[in-house]
Amino acid sequence: MADFADDFETMRFERDGDVLTVTIGHPESAMNAVDARLHREFAELFRLLKQEGDARVIVLTGSGRAFSAGGDMAWFPELRDPEQMHALRREAKQIIWDQLDVEIPIVCALNGPAVGLGASIALLCDVIVMAESAAIIDPHVQVGLVAGDGGAAIWPLLVGPLAAKRHLMLGQPLTADEAQRLGVAAEVCGVDELAGRARDWADRIAAQPPLAVQGTKIAVNQQVKQALLTSFDLSTALEMTCFVSDDHAEAVAAFVEKRAPTFHGR
Repeated sequence: MADFADDFETMRFERDGDVLTVTIGHPESAMNAVDARLHREFAELFRLLKQEGDARVIVLTGSGRAFSAGGDMAWFPELRDPEQMHALRREAKQIIWDQLDVEIPIVCALNGPAVGLGASIALLCDVIVMAESAAIIDPHVQVGLVAGDGGAAIWPLLVGPLAAKRHLMLGQPLTADEAQRLGVAAEVCGVDELAGRARDWADRIAAQPPLAVQGTKIAVNQQVKQALLTSFDLSTALEMTCFVSDDHAEAVAAFVEKRAPTFHGR
């Protein structure tokens, strides 16, 4: 990891024994909002983690008040350009599929909101430890977009189709307590305890036989991949068309102008 860590601007890396900790820390966004740079570095991160050979467990967390607070509204207008849209679709697919192909287990330490792409990345990890104040939210629909980024596939697997539609169509947060009740979160704790509790989970996994652990992860993730084969390309294609819709433009404008949007279905 030392060979390429200096190439990242929005993440930092720390090795400690068998555990590699990756911390999202966007220098220009206190909430780690996803812009072109962070999106690109997520893609690079998981591409490189597929090749990781030293760590037995990865801990993925965020700095500050958020894990990742969703897409940067200032970036969205650029994505109306067909060339940018095509590049986004390809990169988004690489992020999700490469994350599933990381054979080393990933413990997600949710220090705060995980929104949009951040929600999908969190839900595709192998163990989730949540701060009491953290929540998982997919607000694609609220900004006039189809729930892409893998959300249409992973939410139904974890909470069931009916609950998934409520969360996705309304942007309804999955709170820490509810996530633990559903088995989505392995543990909920105070934010000050989060790093230590996530490390405890990482150390417990790291103490298991690595080949057996990784093989088990690979086998289970085949079921997640089947869901992605059904939903990912379709949801992403539908999402791309929404980037040029009037409703999406209205959602962005309303956010900037701090008012309620009015949607017309076009």
